Amino acid sequence: MPNSTTIRKPADGDRRALEDRATMNNPTSADRNPSIVLFAAVIAMGLLAGLFYGSSVAVMPALTAADDRTLVDAMQQMIVKIENPFFFLTLFGAPALGAFALVQARRSGSAEIARWIVAGLALYTVMVIVTFAVHFPLNDELLNAGDPDRIEDLAAVRDDFVTPWVAWDIVRTLASTAAFGCLAWALLLRGRLGRAA
Repeated sequence: MPNSTTIRKPADGDRRALEDRATMNNPTSADRNPSIVLFAAVIAMGLLAGLFYGSSVAVMPALTAADDRTLVDAMQQMIVKIENPFFFLTLFGAPALGAFALVQARRSGSAEIARWIVAGLALYTVMVIVTFAVHFPLNDELLNAGDPDRIEDLAAVRDDFVTPWVAWDIVRTLASTAAFGCLAWALLLRGRLGRAA
């Protein structure tokens, strides 16, 4: 009688277990995607924090030490130049990436990572509110003051602009730096989770 070999097909449960084991041993791009998105959010937030930090500790101290005309003229030029696609891409790209990373963290059940991302987005929101509620109106007022050479009371224009602008610039620097720290910590936790898996 000829020998017959019966090949047993793996059950659905066995097949899923094999697929899960293969995924753990060979992470796919889908598995790495949350870390990539979160890393991009950290970079974008870091760029914003660095921009505001540089303004707070170097640019504004230097300008406030200058004469009235120099400060008004320099700030008018910077206000015009800063409103460019690269700035707005970073400004709105950071929260978009952060929100996407938050959705991924929640879907994967990473509650602690999600909490740090939420904290980062909340701090980012503080920075945006300050920027739109304080700095943008002050910028518009300074631009509307016109040519520094034709402003009658240059000292008054300077004082009305500088005092609130500098004070609130410190606030948004602290907020954006803290937001960067929260997202960076979330990324670190993501890395630890990946290594543990």
